[in-house]
Amino acid sequence: MSMSKQGLMVRAAALALALAAPGVQAETLKEALAAAYASNPDLTIQRSVVRQLDEGVEQASAAGRPTIAGSVSVNQDSEGLATFNNDGRALVAGATISLPIFTSGRISNNVRAADQRVAAGRQDLLTTENQVFLNVTAAYMDVLRDQSVVELNQNQVRVLEEQLRASRDRFEVGDLTRTDVAQSEARLAIARANLAAAQGQLQFSREAYRREVGRAPGNLEPPPPLPTLPGTPGQAVDLAVANNPALKAARAIEQAARYDVAATRAGNLPTVGASTSVRQTDRLGTNVVIPGVINTPENFGATTFGVTMSVPLFQAGAVSSRVRQAQARQSQALEQIASTERLVVANARNAYEALVTARATIESAQAAVSANELALEGNRQENLVGSRTILDVLDAEQELLNARVSLVRARRDEYVASFQLLAATGQARADVLEVPVERYDPTVNYKRVRHSWWDWRDAPKPKAVAPGPDLSDVPGRGN
Repeated sequence: MSMSKQGLMVRAAALALALAAPGVQAETLKEALAAAYASNPDLTIQRSVVRQLDEGVEQASAAGRPTIAGSVSVNQDSEGLATFNNDGRALVAGATISLPIFTSGRISNNVRAADQRVAAGRQDLLTTENQVFLNVTAAYMDVLRDQSVVELNQNQVRVLEEQLRASRDRFEVGDLTRTDVAQSEARLAIARANLAAAQGQLQFSREAYRREVGRAPGNLEPPPPLPTLPGTPGQAVDLAVANNPALKAARAIEQAARYDVAATRAGNLPTVGASTSVRQTDRLGTNVVIPGVINTPENFGATTFGVTMSVPLFQAGAVSSRVRQAQARQSQALEQIASTERLVVANARNAYEALVTARATIESAQAAVSANELALEGNRQENLVGSRTILDVLDAEQELLNARVSLVRARRDEYVASFQLLAATGQARADVLEVPVERYDPTVNYKRVRHSWWDWRDAPKPKAVAPGPDLSDVPGRGN
């Protein structure tokens, strides 16, 4: 089946999975994605990480800006001035302004490295967004699948209950044996056990949904069609290598490591800095005056200017060790690119093959359902005329149930595999999927803190964005 038929298959899957739940407000996949986008802890954590990386750029830049330091001291002499019968006391106030002029590229390379780490952090945020959306979609489809499986098993129990009543009636009139009735009873017991297991699995899926979205699922609507998917494995791989955010993040980290090497190497090179200082001294009324001998002024000041060049001559190998260490980190980052690319390619290929497999399974399951429906009807008719046993009918009913369950599961697998392929190619994002949310823009905080020279500018007091799960529907909880 070609990828161009995706929309039709998705709609068919949606119709097969959708279940009516009167009295419960309908919920769409996009609404579930929007809720997760706004409050999923994995996303809010990664946004905080990006904001931390933003500050790294500002801290690296601050090393190249002027700094001002002030000092105030009160001195009391016990000798010297005290011998002239005064208190020997002085107040000294001063200020120094320093400015790095040339650092052999250390500061500029540190800034570039920090910027690359910000770029990597933004790509990591997109990776998290892809993964969260994939988890939400899988949980959403799991609930729909398990609701359908529960409904199929409930229907099977009803059919077998009717079958058992009919078998008992026919046993009463001598048309069937006690063995036939026992077989019907056994199959009904198994069907009830299968229903209990299906209901338990549905509860597991509902809790997985609550974990990802933050609330229990309501009446879930059919999922919408997905964006156009790649039509061949090669196209899937090309898109993944070009667009996968994890791979982009690995490349940015390698660039940051490259700048780190250059910044560290600057430790062996000259630096030039300028400074100016002002100092004012007040004797606080304790100046010494001896006519013709000494006349210490009551107040006096001094201003100095200077330019200093520092040239490292010998540092006992410390800088070269740090350079080698930075080069090893760059080597690690280069190998991480290769490792990430392998993983990205494998995920893209696996998602594509999972999608192809699911679609082939759907075709087979549809054929099996049609064939088993005919077989069951034939067995029932033949049983009425005595050419088929009750066991034949029970087997046919079980085979039809199995085929229908397989079809429901294959349709769920098709949609999730399609979404996995989107995630592998970096397309499982709010903007691509048109999720109705206000997009989080990581550049807003970057621009807010960039070139922030004021030392007393804090962020708002931290508070949790992601709430705990909504447990209002959990029975048996205390107040």
